[in-house]
Amino acid sequence: MEAEGLDWLLVPLHQLVSWGAAGAMVFGGVVPYIPQYRDIRRTQNAEGFSTYVCLVLLVANILRILFWFGRHFESPLLWQSIVMILTMLLMLKLCTEVRVTNELNVKRRFFAAADTQDEAIKPPPRRSYLVTLESEMATTVSLAELVLLPS
Repeated sequence: MEAEGLDWLLVPLHQLVSWGAAGAMVFGGVVPYIPQYRDIRRTQNAEGFSTYVCLVLLVANILRILFWFGRHFESPLLWQSIVMILTMLLMLKLCTEVRVTNELNVKRRFFAAADTQDEAIKPPPRRSYLVTLESEMATTVSLAELVLLPS
């Protein structure tokens, strides 16, 4: 009799825990990327973030969605894949924007420095390996001609 009296409390509690666990499964994989996203956006520096991780996670989640069409599994796992794909696309978008912006800023600094007569101080030109090899061969050939030619 007491079990029936607690049913009014246990059934909604069970549903609440079930919804909470499903929500944790769906959004739990995304939570670690929130501080990274904010840090990359704040510092405008994406050097520590690997885009290969995004690639692996995108492929894995796309394969999981394709597997779902063949054999259905729990819907929170399907939603987790969809949310993770969206998250990885946002992270890749941010990283490419930051990297392109940083590359443009470096190029702008380079052109700005050229306008201030910094180009007058130039490093010596690098010699090509082939030019060095050809000059060594020419020296060797001329030495061999001196030794082999009678005076």
